[in-house]
Amino acid sequence: MQITNLNPDADIGASSWFVEIEGHRILMDAGTHPKREGRPALPLYGKIADQDVEAIAISHCHHDHLGSLPVALQHFPKAQVLMTELSYFLVERVLHNSVNVMARQREELGIKEYPLYSHEEIEDLSPIFQGFKYNREIEWSGFTKQQVGLPAASLEFYDAGHALGSAGILLRGQRETLFYTGDVNFRDQTLLKGARFEDVRADVLIMETTRGNRSIPEGFTRETEINRLAESIQAVLARRGSVLLPSFALGRTQEILALLALLMKAGKLEHQPIFIGGLGRVFTEIYDLEAHRAHRQHPSLKLTEALNLIVLPPKQIQEMRLGGGRIFVVTSGMMSEHTAAHDLAVRMMGEEKNAIFFVGYTDPDSPGGHLKAAAKGQPFVFSPSAGQQTRTCQVDSFDLTAHANRDELLEFVGLCEPRVVILGHGDGESRAWFTDQIRSKHPKIRVEQPGPGVMVEA
Repeated sequence: MQITNLNPDADIGASSWFVEIEGHRILMDAGTHPKREGRPALPLYGKIADQDVEAIAISHCHHDHLGSLPVALQHFPKAQVLMTELSYFLVERVLHNSVNVMARQREELGIKEYPLYSHEEIEDLSPIFQGFKYNREIEWSGFTKQQVGLPAASLEFYDAGHALGSAGILLRGQRETLFYTGDVNFRDQTLLKGARFEDVRADVLIMETTRGNRSIPEGFTRETEINRLAESIQAVLARRGSVLLPSFALGRTQEILALLALLMKAGKLEHQPIFIGGLGRVFTEIYDLEAHRAHRQHPSLKLTEALNLIVLPPKQIQEMRLGGGRIFVVTSGMMSEHTAAHDLAVRMMGEEKNAIFFVGYTDPDSPGGHLKAAAKGQPFVFSPSAGQQTRTCQVDSFDLTAHANRDELLEFVGLCEPRVVILGHGDGESRAWFTDQIRSKHPKIRVEQPGPGVMVEA
């Protein structure tokens, strides 16, 4: 078995793994790097340009795992595209939004090569997208002339508990198996229940390491964190300030909306409108429509009915009154430039009565990371477009992650019993922690950290 890391950088970037298993070739994920623009944000498809890729399997519909799928198909036009049925309902929306973002960045940032694919291209490709239920074995090999006669290979999607449709992917050959975690969360969230990886065993494990640099404080529980957030929101609204909860449109937005709905139902927050972005509203409607297919808590909770959701048009961000206690749940979670979260933060951070509460991962080099690190009352550079700002508002972080904690992933390594673990989707410190811990607890397991474009034999 040969595995090549196609992420162009040694961090959380454009997730993509090329696997050759018993003569068959598959690409797992086709992301884009969240901190790069243009072609440098793409996986290193040129490293495998001469390969006959038979299939592309998508773990979930976040941009760092999906955003370059049409580009991958430009390189490998004969490949099947496989994903969960829940991802199937999301994939076109996500890709069309990517085209819109790239078109805007072409004008705003002068990136002439954008967009890297078109709306028409997505429409042409959509008939080859295939969605499957969890825990169904799918044969994906042997359909090209070069592979006819080889023993077949199959795959199976396992619920990863990270976002709607997210999956770990189990590849099965005749002699060997490989499991790719994708992004995984083992604990129940407000809506989605935790991953169902209990029966997974594999010879080779490709594992995310997002939170490897973060230990869990003694006594920490999700319930106490939720109570702390509820009390913090109450305090801001009581002083007639507004609350901004920057959130990714898919997954994080719906989890926070569900939490707000339950808090209002329980009387811990007063009923009031919640301002969201248009894309967040679209994905929220899909969460409601597909609740019966998902492994989730509160299956009858329809967010669009339980909450008074108001879509915030971009032009209103600069005009609407922010006083009087408003709640905003808008993209992006990193507060990237030219997003609702970024522009609202610029308006809100200078008012002491307001608050900006982070509820998910924030890259230290993003505008959101700059804001989190900024001292109250001290000037700092928020972003190139916003320049120097001074924050006097309240800023706090709440650990409501959709990623597994490092101890849970380490336990999973022991349950999976691989002979080789390949680490990715994390910074150097995170991967180093896992390397040390796995070698200490499981000395017979070989640990690999392939760099960009590097192939390892497993």
